[in-house]
This record gives sequence, C-alpha cells and structure tokens, in this order.
Amino acid sequence: MKYAYYPGCSLESTAWDFDRSTRALCRVLGIELVDIPDWVCCGSTPAHVSSASLAVALPVVNLQKAATIDAPIMTACASCYARLRTANYKVQNEPDERERVERITSAPYDGGVKVQHVLDVLVNDLGPDAIRAKVTRPLEGLRVACYYGCLLNRPPEIVAFENAEHPSSMERLLEAAGAKPVEWPYKTECCGASLSISNPAVISRLSHKLLSMAREAGAQCVAVACPLCQVNLDLRQADAKLAHGDLPDTPALYITQLLGLAVGLSPDEVGLSALSVNADWLVPSDPTATVSTAENPR
Repeated sequence: MKYAYYPGCSLESTAWDFDRSTRALCRVLGIELVDIPDWVCCGSTPAHVSSASLAVALPVVNLQKAATIDAPIMTACASCYARLRTANYKVQNEPDERERVERITSAPYDGGVKVQHVLDVLVNDLGPDAIRAKVTRPLEGLRVACYYGCLLNRPPEIVAFENAEHPSSMERLLEAAGAKPVEWPYKTECCGASLSISNPAVISRLSHKLLSMAREAGAQCVAVACPLCQVNLDLRQADAKLAHGDLPDTPALYITQLLGLAVGLSPDEVGLSALSVNADWLVPSDPTATVSTAENPR
C-alpha cells in the first residue's frame, strides 16, 4: 500500500505529534508514505476566506505534484483534507474554475488525483482486522469519546467517506485495539476551529461543552483526527475549566497516538510529550502489559 503523503503546515509545527505518530503507525502497518516533493501550504482557512483563486489553486499545486507519484494522496490534517477535496470537486464540476486554476498554476489538472484522510485509509483500505492483528499492547477497557468535528464530514458531498451525521471509523479502529468507545451526541459538533486566536471565548465555551459531555458519557479521554480540534480541546482545556467550571483532566489524543501505543510504539514514537494534558498514565511501566486505565482521573 503506497500513498503520496501530504503533511501540511500544522503537522510540521504545532501538530508535529500527529505527523510523528502517523508516520510511525503506517510504518508498523506496512503502509508506505512517499512525501509529495516540494509541497506548499494548502491555504487552509486564510485563503478560503480571503481569495477564491488561491483557495483552489494552492491545493491544486499539491495535487499536480502528487500526480508524479502515481498513488492516492493521504493526509492527516482535516483542514488540508477538506481543502484538497474541495479543490478536486471544483475542478471536476466547474469548468470556469478549472480554466482559472490551470491559468494560475500554468499546468493542466483534471481533478483526478484521489485524496484520502488517514482514517479512510486505516478503516477502508487497511481494515480494522489488520489493526487487530498488529496489537501487542491492547487499550484494554479504555473508554474513549471519538470526536470528528466538522471538516471530516461537512459538506458531505465533498468530504465525507462515511455517514456524515454518525461516523464510526474511529470507533471501529479503537475497538480493534481493545478500547471501549462511548456513545455521545457531540461527535460532530464544532469546537470553534480557527477562532482559537481571534475569539478564544468561543473556543472556551465550546471546548468545555464538548469535554463535559465526553465525561458525562463516561469517557476517560478523547480521540481526535484534526489538529484544530486537538489544540482546542487540549491546549485550551485549562482556560475552558477556569471560565466555565472545573472538570477532571481529559487528554485529547490523536487517533494515531492511541493506535500507535496499541501496536507497541513508545510514547516518544507517538509524540505523547506534546500533549498539554498529561496522558502518561496510559503507558504501563511493563512494556508487555496492556495499557493501564487505573490511574485515569474519573
């Protein structure tokens, strides 16, 4: 299994642990990642809200570069995933947009490079059984709230690779790793995304709401698949509790970190030290033991 890997800007900065755990997990699972040569920023939110031309042209530059690898693109950042998929959609369905993009990039592109999120690759291309077969340190009984946020599911005609209202890919993968995903109603609610800097009060309120509901559902931690969601639930957690009421510390881990621990990767290999809310209790002192949940705050 080979994919053209697009890390994007976040995974080379604030979400370096997502990048590290993704690469390490794919290595264990036999998934070959070939970095897209000389990739550029996809534009993310800034281009999307300021320049219709750049919002499509920047992702297309990366799609054109990926075409030389002759493999689908795999990306871990939900924002990058949404922008790349949106660019393909516009090129395929809007002739004027395609003409404009090809004029800007000075190269042809027909929207034909397939774009997948790491969750899509793990659950649909690889499959939960393949994960189960690699588990050496089960997440035995760990209660996890799987949080998808907005960008992996909306708009469904462009980005969704599963049920947009009730996705289940993370649950299926974590069950294969021995965890017990909890049922909760906020798995696709918005965390406030990039308002983290411009309007932190909104992030504080939404993050507290999400964390409170996760705890009410019995979760010991939250699994995420988006750098924006992870920052808001992890880095902003202390602010949320200060503004809206105390809660037990609730680690927000990338799905690749949790699966990485289950297949025997070390805390350093999955970047566990990057978390603001400590999750060291997940790692037993005995490397042959199952992941511990005994010390997790209830």
